[in-house]
Amino acid sequence: MRRTALLASAALLTGLLPLASAGAAAGADEPAPVPVDAFEGEVPFANPPADGIFPWGSDADDPPALALTARSDAPEGAKVLTGSYDISGYGGFTHDFAFDGPAHDWSAHKGIRFWWDGQNNAKKISFEIKDGGANGEASELWTMSFTDDFTGWKQVEIPFTDFAYRTDYQPVGGIDQVLGLTQMWGYAVTLPVGVKGQFAMDDVELYGKADPALRASVVADSAVHPVKEGGTAAVKISVATTGSVPIEEPVTVAYESAGGTAESGRDYTPVKGEITFPAGTASGTSHTVSVTTRKDKAAESAETIPLKLTVSGAKAPAETPQVVVDAHGLPYLDPKLPVRKRVADLVSRMSLEEKAGQMTQAERGALTAQGDIAAYDLGSLLSGGGSTPTPNTPEAWAKMIDGFQLRAQATRFQIPLIYGVDAVHGHNNLVRSTIMPHNIGIGATRDPQLAYETGSVTAAEVRATGIPWDFAPCLCVTRDERWGRSYEAFGEDPALVESMETVIQGLQGARDGRDLKDDDKVLATAKHFVGDGGTEYGSSTTGSYTIDQGVTKVTRQQLEAVHLAPYGTAVDRGIGSVMPSYSSLDILGDGQGPVKMHARADMINGVLKGRMDFDGFVISDWAAIDQIPGDYASDVRTSVNAGLDMIMVPHAYKDFRTTLIDEVKAGRVSEKRVTDAVSRILTQKFRLGLFEKPYADTSGASRIGSPAHRAVAREAAAASQVLLKNANGALPLKTSQKVYVAGSNADDIGNQTGGWTITWQGSSGKITDGTTILEGMRKAGGDVTYSKDASAPTGGYDVGVVVVGETPYAEGVGDVGNGNDLELTAADQAAVDKVCGAMKCAVLIVSGRPQLIGDRLADVDALVASWLPGTEGDGVADVLYGKRAFTGQLPVTWPKSEAQLPINVGDTSYDPQFPYGWGLTTLTKVPTGGASALRGLAVLARAADRTGSSETGRTAVTKARLLVQQKLASTITPATAKPFAEADHLLLTGRYGDAVEKLTEAYRNFSPSGV
Repeated sequence: MRRTALLASAALLTGLLPLASAGAAAGADEPAPVPVDAFEGEVPFANPPADGIFPWGSDADDPPALALTARSDAPEGAKVLTGSYDISGYGGFTHDFAFDGPAHDWSAHKGIRFWWDGQNNAKKISFEIKDGGANGEASELWTMSFTDDFTGWKQVEIPFTDFAYRTDYQPVGGIDQVLGLTQMWGYAVTLPVGVKGQFAMDDVELYGKADPALRASVVADSAVHPVKEGGTAAVKISVATTGSVPIEEPVTVAYESAGGTAESGRDYTPVKGEITFPAGTASGTSHTVSVTTRKDKAAESAETIPLKLTVSGAKAPAETPQVVVDAHGLPYLDPKLPVRKRVADLVSRMSLEEKAGQMTQAERGALTAQGDIAAYDLGSLLSGGGSTPTPNTPEAWAKMIDGFQLRAQATRFQIPLIYGVDAVHGHNNLVRSTIMPHNIGIGATRDPQLAYETGSVTAAEVRATGIPWDFAPCLCVTRDERWGRSYEAFGEDPALVESMETVIQGLQGARDGRDLKDDDKVLATAKHFVGDGGTEYGSSTTGSYTIDQGVTKVTRQQLEAVHLAPYGTAVDRGIGSVMPSYSSLDILGDGQGPVKMHARADMINGVLKGRMDFDGFVISDWAAIDQIPGDYASDVRTSVNAGLDMIMVPHAYKDFRTTLIDEVKAGRVSEKRVTDAVSRILTQKFRLGLFEKPYADTSGASRIGSPAHRAVAREAAAASQVLLKNANGALPLKTSQKVYVAGSNADDIGNQTGGWTITWQGSSGKITDGTTILEGMRKAGGDVTYSKDASAPTGGYDVGVVVVGETPYAEGVGDVGNGNDLELTAADQAAVDKVCGAMKCAVLIVSGRPQLIGDRLADVDALVASWLPGTEGDGVADVLYGKRAFTGQLPVTWPKSEAQLPINVGDTSYDPQFPYGWGLTTLTKVPTGGASALRGLAVLARAADRTGSSETGRTAVTKARLLVQQKLASTITPATAKPFAEADHLLLTGRYGDAVEKLTEAYRNFSPSGV
């Protein structure tokens, strides 16, 4: 076939030209091309830090499927790189060079080129190269794009001079903003969004000879330079070169203050001049241009002074730097005024466009340019799960967010961004942070004070990285363990969820919001309103999900009693924001059928904001308005009119803002509704102190992952362990015993922490710092031998500990039926069978939900529900070795089979393996005395009811539970399980006498034969 070449340059982004038309052929002294990828198998599919090609994407469905495919029409060799994709967020692939090898030097070449098999889909494809830094994932990114508007193979040539520094996203916040080319770590390709397609690529290589005249560039130290009125801004202008060599020809930079909203001569002293960098000037040399502003007595909004740069002999900066004279003298800037008055003043000054921007939240990695923050008056940015700076350190987070906040200072009223993350069990996006047990484990602790402390640690670590807003806690009431988000719930009983809402005070502080400005507090989010834990199995229409984002079918009484109750408590506790659920709500008998929660004005405006008097703001879930039936304009007006105040539109922030403005102008969304939304958002920004301190306060950064914080996580891990069975004195272990440890989850920090850890879905392996359960056992002084698959000989041991369970997942990816079930893996089953068949054994299940034990229970001496204990495996070892007692109780019912699901406390038919509230103890003297002791405890509990003595009541119920539980441990039947579980619900609702009565009923119903 005829092979043509394609030159992609800044002037040709919308068209493709054959190489022959791009100019005369290179001279005879052109060097031979240098291969980067031939795709013949010489570079493997492998993840960093190894040398390799790997796909990536914004969620589980977005990474393209890659293959090396033999093609008879391959431009070079026999094989090409092929792939298929269907991307909703973002996705592509990367070739990173090995992290432990040297970076590559591309500085001798003119550019990079490759063959692309055109599909003629008119989509832009971004090609990115990685310059400098420690490795391919901690490098500076430079990008270029070409349009696929051709068919068949063409060679795309991109001169290095046409690559632009990425201003929308830099993993390290930028290194020197100079394309040095002497330390290159590879390339990446970003594939089109919103089109299902395939691609083929071949023969990536360096071509041509570098032109020394094109190796210099001029850069400004910052795009935005805020200055108080009357102050002087210093703009540093530098010259830099490829390879950091001295410049070979003179570079001149003419500068002039021109344009902008500030008035020359009145607001500032105009500047004009020229800087010359002579030939031989060292790369990195800089000059400073000073812009002096003038002071007057008028109160004013912020004003801009662009510093226009005209460059000769080098590339000009990608952006014109601008000086911003800070807003001053306006009432909303006065911290002494009540928040209500500050909000009213600011809103009264804002245009519709500015209000619409405040209602818009974008994903930080989806910004097409950082200047969009000011251009679109954006109110918020977020990091989705795994959307992190590189390196993933507290310093890099703070630097990244400060850079975004700086951009917001270039807006008229300098309204700071509110940056949000899903810190659902600690600052879980941050490597080496303190990772708490997931909520299911916190619910198992039954300890509101401990829930508060975990929230406090989370808030302190999140705020220390510059983030003031946490999309937590999840107040879902999980009613079906087939749901992939089960572990995000505190439990199946709304009373348990309500009791754990002390976490809100841990995150936010005082109920009136006065602590939100502190450097260790964050705005919390109650999610997902309402009914996300009650979706019906098989009702989901999202991809291959089976239950997540499905339909919750309930009577109004069930809705109120089960799903809505925790939100009333959250509002009473002063929750600052609420996030609706992806799911649909079908209230039986109301005639509406299933309606997406993001469209339910009756619930958001009517119940949440109306009846509950919620005064915070409502934030949508990730692109959730797209699931509302209708076109995009309908999605926008329906959601905003339903009561949503800020819309999370990760990639569609421009379209959303424009559409909202159009809907208001057309009268389909009232400006009053918009003003209310913006007022709610601004209220929280003022409470957070962001107007006074928009930048990160990193004074608490040294406490991230500190011993004190890890001690809280260790305590939570220990308290979350639920001892389901303990026969033959299997637990606690003694340090004198020889212990045989096996199982897939004994020594895996990734499995132990679960989903929403470092990345959205989480992953197995050494993903962060912490102590695995095995390491904790060794640190406890145990005489431990480890064999993951139990292949080592089992003779000569006193006891075995087999740690099994799930691997990480998040959201609907973890739904049962979506490639998952509740059975142990074959390898885990084999390990349990071998170890428990050879010796006395304890089995620990590390999972986000109950796992089916079935007939194996009889062969297991001790069984522990370990949940997802987080990074502190020492806490698990503490209870195993008797440093502290087992005290955890089941936050959900443990089923005998999947056919029983859903099964919950209060069900008419209730025959579980272990009932809700079950949890044996160690190191604790269990009361004796049988029925007579229960009668005495009943009297004590009734007295506590009359006097309001909750401590006495809880003590009485706890003693009764332990007495009854010891009797039932050998045989749990429906007649005993049902009243036992209901007793725990009664305890949580403060009905102590009724709780003891239910426990007495379970005691009386006990039959040793199980009949």
